Amino acid sequence: MAEPELSKLRQEIDRLDDILVDALEQRMEVVRQVAAYKDARNMQVLDREREEQVIAKMVGQLKNPVYGQPMRNIIEKIMETSRNLQIEILAENIRKKQRGAVPIRVGYQGVKGSFSHQALEDYFSEVPKVEVNYVHFEDVVLAVKNREIKYGVLPIENSSTGGITEVYDLVRKYDCHITGEKIIKVDQNLLGMPGAKIDSLKQVYSHPQGLEQSREFFKKYPGIELIPFFNTARSAQMVSESGDPSKGAVASRQAAKLYGLEILAENINYNKANHTRFIIIADQPEHRPDADKITVVIATKHEPGSLYKVLQHLYNGGLNMMNLESRPMEGRSWEYFFHIDLTGNLEDPRVRQGLQDVSEYSAYCKILGNYVGDGEKEK
Repeated sequence: MAEPELSKLRQEIDRLDDILVDALEQRMEVVRQVAAYKDARNMQVLDREREEQVIAKMVGQLKNPVYGQPMRNIIEKIMETSRNLQIEILAENIRKKQRGAVPIRVGYQGVKGSFSHQALEDYFSEVPKVEVNYVHFEDVVLAVKNREIKYGVLPIENSSTGGITEVYDLVRKYDCHITGEKIIKVDQNLLGMPGAKIDSLKQVYSHPQGLEQSREFFKKYPGIELIPFFNTARSAQMVSESGDPSKGAVASRQAAKLYGLEILAENINYNKANHTRFIIIADQPEHRPDADKITVVIATKHEPGSLYKVLQHLYNGGLNMMNLESRPMEGRSWEYFFHIDLTGNLEDPRVRQGLQDVSEYSAYCKILGNYVGDGEKEK
């Protein structure tokens, strides 16, 4: 092809692109109006049936059917972009409403300086709130169910030590709903009274998870007694109040600062990429248009291959499984609940159908929540 001829073709493409840009910009303006309409009426963003009708109509208008599949690909991408714009608009409207709302009551286990408190502060950073602390995980859950607080913040999983089984059991037992999650990078530190030395320590207190995450470090100090305590930050508070230089705590830097302790050794957790995932629980489920993660709990039928069959339905439904935790059924030997984290949004008909199939092949199936996952876990 001669250069002048190619140049003319490119000029024609540029002319058509100018028309496309103008048309697409006008389309985005209409999409914003659609988002406002749906927001006012609490409607779902995704309408798969409507999208398929539009695609079929536009492909059918082609004069040359050979362009059918390329046109379908282009339209699907335009619609995906439009959905994402609507989701962003609706999510921002939610954030604006939250910022201007009456303060909400949010609860956590432990005291200030704990990782649970840090997760609460980070997740609800833009929301006016009243913070309430509790001694036990179950206290937080009961406060949610009794509506003493609107939300509770609980640790559910650590990247070094795995799932926190008590929390899994409590969420299921009290029929709570997961409305969000927050991933916190956890750096455990050995804290002591000002002037104390590691060699002078006789006892070190922390939450069992904190001690487990630091077990490699303490192998070098076999003379130190490791004592499980309620919470990392409460351990630091207790050591500070005792004034005893022979006592230490495994906790965060923030806890050291809050309770006037010195860091005797920093970053003592053996896994330097140590993260804890916290869930946000509520008494009622909540809908978020940008939700991309689902937590479901199932019990399989007591027959050979039952779990395999359930997982097969997840696969067939295009549901990507991110995590699977098993918990024994109380009073029923060798039978289990399975807590499963999946990617997806319940507005998607394929996701709904996949979960419906799972439910039909399970002895028990309950969706605990569809919420926005925290990408910090993948970092």
